[in-house]
Amino acid sequence: MLMSFFAQAEETGNQKVLKVCADPYMLPFSNQEEQGYENRIADLFAKKLGAKLEYTWFPQRLGFIRNTLRKETGTSGEYACDLVITAPEKFDLAATTEPYYTTSYMLVYVKGRGLDEVTDPQTLGKFMEEKKPDLKFGLSDQGPAQLWAFYQGLMGNVVPFQGQPGDPTVNPGQQMIDQLIAGKIDATIIWGPTAGYYAKQYKDKAELVLLPMKDDPKNPEMKFIYKMAMAVRFGEKEWKEEINKLIKDNKKEIHKILTDFSVPLVVQD
Repeated sequence: MLMSFFAQAEETGNQKVLKVCADPYMLPFSNQEEQGYENRIADLFAKKLGAKLEYTWFPQRLGFIRNTLRKETGTSGEYACDLVITAPEKFDLAATTEPYYTTSYMLVYVKGRGLDEVTDPQTLGKFMEEKKPDLKFGLSDQGPAQLWAFYQGLMGNVVPFQGQPGDPTVNPGQQMIDQLIAGKIDATIIWGPTAGYYAKQYKDKAELVLLPMKDDPKNPEMKFIYKMAMAVRFGEKEWKEEINKLIKDNKKEIHKILTDFSVPLVVQD
């Protein structure tokens, strides 16, 4: 049976170390200055465990898990890092904990620029057809929005964006919001935590309207609401349960961190 990570550290007399896998450039999640909500949660866990916090940095894109959680270092059987703070529930590439929050994608536009009548994302296509046929709709090449935009009749209005730009220091969500505020696009769909964070950060520049996207039971491939968990390596059951306990015991503190970062939280029955 695999021993827990910290039990091994104690047996060998080593100082406890919480090794976290994270993106060095991707607020509101994490950055090298440790300013994201993943950094805040990692710091909370390290303090609760009496451990030193260390990071392995790698951009959140193809190869992230391979170059962090699964990357072996040396010949001692150790890995570059042992915990991913944010991963979708039932993630294919790693074992996930119990979910600790639920959020959704958001339809985002700037208040006062002609879209204020749109209070439900499902009415955008009709509104555009009747009142704003020249609407410019920012659309990432990743995520569930492409099919939604097709059903809404927006494909002829799309301004495309790369979900994984060649420069890993570029935050694609922030880039789309910058273009929205600059008036180069009229509306877009962005992952909820990114939308909530930059709506708060940019409140002096513009007031952003965030409308939660909802799942369509008739089109399960258009999924917009996700339960988010943490991730560890497959087979490390004791370590996973240790993280589950930290999540459960620190539920209020984690919730406060998420709300401090304006993460839109979805309450489900």
